[in-house]
Amino acid sequence: MTIRSGWAAAQARNTVYLALWTGAWLVTLAVASLGPALLWDGHGAITLVALGVNLAVGAGMVLANKRHLLGLDELHRAVQLEAMAWTLGIGLVGGPAWQALETAKLLPFDAEIGHLMMGMALTYLVALAVGLRRFA
Repeated sequence: MTIRSGWAAAQARNTVYLALWTGAWLVTLAVASLGPALLWDGHGAITLVALGVNLAVGAGMVLANKRHLLGLDELHRAVQLEAMAWTLGIGLVGGPAWQALETAKLLPFDAEIGHLMMGMALTYLVALAVGLRRFA
């Protein structure tokens, strides 16, 4: 077993920290989304509390992401920035286009926010893989 350098150990901690916050956000999102139908029969006050918890945990996830990015070296930060730029572009350009397709009844199904989120997630993963491969 090797002892990690201070920078590598900090990277590992930041990555675990980000993963934990992301997992917690996903759990709170599932509770806030599914809870009204499955757990508390649409009670509005409980739903608002669940959404508030989800937003608070989401803020923690954003801060964990910022901490992770600030801990990266210049090359990895540039790769992340490029992947995030592609993801933002897909969300800002693709989201309204996706909604317009549904409004025009050109989709055989209902366009959901989950579809957009999945598209953005896949865009991020592909852009990250391409960026890392380019500089490997």
